[in-house]
Amino acid sequence: MFHEHREEITTLKGQNAHFEKIFNEHNALDQRIQNAVSGIETLSNIEIENLKKQKLRLKDEIYAMIMEFKKQKN
Repeated sequence: MFHEHREEITTLKGQNAHFEKIFNEHNALDQRIQNAVSGIETLSNIEIENLKKQKLRLKDEIYAMIMEFKKQKN
């Protein structure tokens, strides 16, 4: 996710506990979704869709924080 912003992500994770928390939550949700799709974890389609929505909300928040960080750098 956001490979083009690796530097900013690394810096933000080191400087901002909230950013690190939501970044890790996003990755955990991604793993749960992958596990459900591959049959490792049993979830209903509704549960999977809810996880995807949560993941997308976190991704939007992460992106906004990255953009704000870049804006402040300049």
